[in-house]
Amino acid sequence: MNDKSSDTKVGSNNNNKPNHFIVLDAIARGIKEIDRLSKATRLPRDEVQLIINDLSFQRLIIKEEKKRKFFFGGKKLEIKVTDTGLKMLNSKRQELHQQAEQLRQWQKSGNTTQLQSYMDSNRSWIPFMLFSGIMDVLFFTSMMSMIGMTLNPMESQMAAESSGVGGEEKGTGETESTGSSETGESNIADTGGDFGGFDGGGFGDF
Repeated sequence: MNDKSSDTKVGSNNNNKPNHFIVLDAIARGIKEIDRLSKATRLPRDEVQLIINDLSFQRLIIKEEKKRKFFFGGKKLEIKVTDTGLKMLNSKRQELHQQAEQLRQWQKSGNTTQLQSYMDSNRSWIPFMLFSGIMDVLFFTSMMSMIGMTLNPMESQMAAESSGVGGEEKGTGETESTGSSETGESNIADTGGDFGGFDGGGFGDF
């Protein structure tokens, strides 16, 4: 990708697709096989396969065929995040982390109107925020109770697994905060900071 003008378009189709980021985040944590990705993300295998194809087309991940070690041979598909994919994931995580900080401020001040408005416009991002650890499940359930909303099935699943990626999947070869790329390992940002001027733009349904 030497043409810098084309880099800005990479992944642009996925900017408002939370499930794409859930899969991308899981891959960055070291889960490399489709079946395990489906189990960890709680997404149907067919959907994970489609997302992987899309992420690969956008050059956010690379797919590699590896020979199996045992005598029966054969090959298996392994997936890794590219540098571009990690950069996009870091950017989205930072963006949503800032929004989570704003939600905490609204909850602390009892501003249910702003909380309700955020959920009306951006609820599709909540599962990714829970899955990636951007939002704490106790805070989320407390916020939902405060505004009188119940969890939907996807939120309930992610809340149940909020302590890590798919339970036993936390024990994969890489830590939760790192991911492989073409040139080595890169940290997934989890930065905070003040967040002002939020208007809900750019985070609608996909």
